[in-house]
Amino acid sequence: MEFKFDPNQEYQVRAIESVTDLLEGQPRNHAQLNLNWGQAFAAIANRLDIDEAAILANLRAVQTRNGLPPDDALQCIEDSIDNANGRIPVRFPNFSVEMETGTGKTYVYIRTALELHQRYGFCKFVVVVPSLAIREGVLKTLQVTQRHLNQLYGNVPYRYYVYDSENLAQVRQFALSSTIEIMLMTLASFNKATNVIHQMTDRLQGETPVHLIQAAKPILILDEPQNMESEQSVRSLAVLNPLFALRYSATHRNPYNLVYRLTPFEAYSQNLVKRIEVAGVEQQDDANRPYIQVTDIRTQATKLTAKLTIHKLMAGGTVKEATVQVRPGDNLESKANRAEYRDFNIDEISLMGGYVRFTNGLELRKGEATGADKEAIFEAQIRFTIEEHFRKQRRLRSEGIKVLTLFFIDRVENYASQDGLIRRLFRKAFDEIKQAHPEWQTADPGPVQAAYFAQKRTKAGEVLLEDSRTGEAERDREAYDLIMKDKERLLSFDESTCFIFSHSALREGWDNPNVFQICTLNQTASEIKKRQEVGRGIRLAVNQAGDRIHAPELNVLTVIANDSYERYVERLQSEIEEEYGLDGLPPKPANARTRKSARLQKQFLLSEDFKELWDRIKHKTRYAVAIDSGQVVSDVVLALDQAEIKPPRITVTKAQVTMEHEHEFAPLPTSAARTLMDLAGRYPLPSIPDLVADLLQRSNPPVRVTRRTVLEILAKTRNRAAAPVNPHEFATVLASALKEKLADHLINGIKYDKIDDWYEMTQFADAIETWEEHLVPAPHSLYDHVVFESETERRFVEDLERLDYVKLYVKLPDWFSVDTPVGTYNPDWAIVVEERDAHGDATGDRLYLVRETKDTTVLDQLRPEERRKIECGERHFEGALRVSYRVVTKASDLL
Repeated sequence: MEFKFDPNQEYQVRAIESVTDLLEGQPRNHAQLNLNWGQAFAAIANRLDIDEAAILANLRAVQTRNGLPPDDALQCIEDSIDNANGRIPVRFPNFSVEMETGTGKTYVYIRTALELHQRYGFCKFVVVVPSLAIREGVLKTLQVTQRHLNQLYGNVPYRYYVYDSENLAQVRQFALSSTIEIMLMTLASFNKATNVIHQMTDRLQGETPVHLIQAAKPILILDEPQNMESEQSVRSLAVLNPLFALRYSATHRNPYNLVYRLTPFEAYSQNLVKRIEVAGVEQQDDANRPYIQVTDIRTQATKLTAKLTIHKLMAGGTVKEATVQVRPGDNLESKANRAEYRDFNIDEISLMGGYVRFTNGLELRKGEATGADKEAIFEAQIRFTIEEHFRKQRRLRSEGIKVLTLFFIDRVENYASQDGLIRRLFRKAFDEIKQAHPEWQTADPGPVQAAYFAQKRTKAGEVLLEDSRTGEAERDREAYDLIMKDKERLLSFDESTCFIFSHSALREGWDNPNVFQICTLNQTASEIKKRQEVGRGIRLAVNQAGDRIHAPELNVLTVIANDSYERYVERLQSEIEEEYGLDGLPPKPANARTRKSARLQKQFLLSEDFKELWDRIKHKTRYAVAIDSGQVVSDVVLALDQAEIKPPRITVTKAQVTMEHEHEFAPLPTSAARTLMDLAGRYPLPSIPDLVADLLQRSNPPVRVTRRTVLEILAKTRNRAAAPVNPHEFATVLASALKEKLADHLINGIKYDKIDDWYEMTQFADAIETWEEHLVPAPHSLYDHVVFESETERRFVEDLERLDYVKLYVKLPDWFSVDTPVGTYNPDWAIVVEERDAHGDATGDRLYLVRETKDTTVLDQLRPEERRKIECGERHFEGALRVSYRVVTKASDLL
C-alpha cells in the first residue's frame, strides 16, 4: 500500500498560503555563510529582511481574509541565550495555525516548509514535538509524503531526520547544508542543561551542537505547542535562536497571532473527518447497593466541597441517578433519602489528594465509583466492541477497507499480564462471538491484538519503549513498530492485527485513518479529554490502494464509553464549546444504539414522474471557456492600481545598553524600526513578465498567461513606477490579481454542452444507513427519509412535505456531480411539482426543477468557491439541459 495525497484541498491550501503570505515583501534568500556567530564552523542561515511592521501588516491582512480578528501587535518571545560569543538577546515572532484533528496539519506544515523555501529561499527547519508518539507520527508522514511532494515540487532536494545525540554529524550537516534541512526533535532532547546538545564535544572540533543550530537561524515548527507552554519550555525554544515559530494544533492553549482556523464545525460540515457516534455502556436499574461516584472536588469561598453522583429516591417513588454536593460531616442518607446510605458519612475531602473519605473507611478518588460491577461493564464494552468490529469489517471489506479498533485503558496491569482482567475478558468474548461470524471462526485472539503502553526516559531525555512490563520484549517491540511506524502494513488485510490496546500514550499525536471503534475501558471516569479520544480515529479512512474514502456513510467512528451516552456527549460538546464558543459546535454525536436506514421507495423510482425528471437531469456535460481578455486586463489593472507596494529598505532599531546582572550587559530597545536607506534601484531589474509567469506557474494550480497580456497590464497600470522599486513584490501582487480575476472570468465565460453519457438510475442504493436523529421523514421523497446536514435542509424537507403541489423530490447523491473549473459540484435537490394557475388550480402540467439550498440567495455573501460552483451549476442545468435551476432558502421560494 502507498498512501495517496490530494494537493488541491482548498482548506489545506488556505492554511499554507496563510503562513507564506505573512512574509509578503521578503526577498528570496540565497545560500550565504553566516560568519558572525563565533564558532569554528560557518553556517548557512535563514535571513529575514522585512521588519516587524511589515510582518504585522501582512498578519492583519491574512487574519482579515480568514475572518479572524486582526491583532494589534506581533506576539514575540524574548530572552537572552548563551552562544559562542557570550550572552546575546533573542526575539522571535510566533504564528498559530489551528486545524481540527484528522485534517492533515502535519502534511500542511511539511508543505508549508517547502513553500517557504520555494517562495523565499528559507532552508533550515526544526520540528519540535512533545512526545515519542507525536515524533513517530511526524516521521511517518515525512516518509509517506516524500514521493508525492517530490512530484509536487519538482524534486527539490530536502532531507529530514530525527535528531540523535549519538550522531552529531547531522547537526554539522544541518548548519552547513544549502538545501532544505528538516530536523525533528523532542522537547526533552534540548530542554535541560545536561542534554548532550548543550555540551562542548571533540566530535565537532570543540564546538557545542546547539551553537551550530543557533547559527542557522531555523524556522521552528511546533507540533502540539500547548504541551510546551511552561516557562522552562519557552526558554528552551528560545535557545535554538529561531527566525520565527509556527505553531500547529487543534487545541491551542495560547494561540499566538492566529493566522488560520479550521474549526470542528467546519471539519464536520465539509465532511473532512469521520462522523462520531457514541455507545454508552452503563449499569442501570440496580439500586440494590449504594452507588457513589466522585465527579468533582472544588473550593467555594473558604469551603471545600465535593460533587457525588448517587442513586436518589425521588418523590414519585423511583430511584434515579442524581448529583449532590457534600461537605465534611454530611451524611448521604439524607441526601439520597435512602437508608442504604446510612453508613456513608463524609469524613474528609482532599483537594490536593483528589479523594473523598467516608467514616466507614471507604476512600474514593475523583472519577472513581463504588456500587457498580466494573468487571461486568468491562465485559459488556468489550463484547459490544468486538461485535461492532466484526459487523463493520464485513460491511467495509468490499470497499477494500480494513477496520481497526482502539481500546483505551488506565491500568496497564489489567492487560499486561497473560491473566490480566482486560486480556482475559477480550480472549473469552472473542472466542465466543466469532462462532457467529464464519469469516472469523478460525481466528485466534492472540495474533489479532497488539499493545503500546508506558514509556521511560533515558538520561539524555529521549523517550523509549518500556519493554520490561510484560516480559515479552521482542513482541512488545514488534507491536510498537507495527503501531507507530508501519501503518501501511497495519492497514493491509495480510496483517492479522486489528485490535490495539493502549494507555494514555496514544492520546495525542498518533492516529490511524482506519480506527473505526474506540473503546474506553477505565476503572474511573476517563481524564483524557473526549476530543483527544475521538481524535485518534477521526481521520477519513483509506482503502487497500491507499486512496482516501470520502463517502460519509462509510466514515463513522463509534466510541464505546464507560458512561452514559448523554454524559459523554455533554463532555465532548462542552470541551469544544470551551474552545470555540456556542457557534462553533459540530453536530451532536449520535447514539450508536439508535441507527436507522433511509429506504428507497421503488414505487417512486418506477413512476413516470421520476423517469421524466431523471431523463431531464441525468445527462453529463463538458464545458468550454471563452474569456474576455480585455476585461480581465482591466480588472487586473484596477486591482494593481489600488495596491500599496513598498520599497526594499534597511532599517534601524535603537537600543539602550543596560546592566541586567552584575558584569552582564543587555540591550533594551527604545524605538521602533526606522528606515535608514531605500534600496530601490540598487539591483538589476528583472523581467517583470518573466517573474509573473514564474509565480503563476508555481501557483497551485498553475496558471498560464501570455507575455503580451502581462505587458499590456504594465502599460496600462498607474502603479508601474512601483515595478523598479520592488520588482518581486510588484510581480507578486500582479500575479495574485491575475489568478483571482482569471478564476472569476473562467466562470463568467463558461459554456456547457450535453454529451452522450449520463448517470444511471441503477446507481441509487437500496438503503442509506445513518443516525436516526439525522433523518427526517419524507413520504414524497425517493427515499422514505432524507439525511439532512443542516437545519436549513431539515426545514426545507418539512416544508416540501406541506406543499401539495410537490409530487416528488430527491436529495441528489454525492455521485451525481457536475464538473467545473474549480472542482466537482454536487447539487442539492431535484423536484417535480404540479403546475398551478393564478387561481391555484392544477393545470395538469409538471415542472421539473433543480434547487440549491443556502442560508442566503445573495451569491456574493457565499465563499468564492461556493459561488463559482453555483454559477457553473446554473450554466449546466439552465444552459445545457434546459432544466430550471435556482438557489433558495426555503421551500416556498421553489417557483
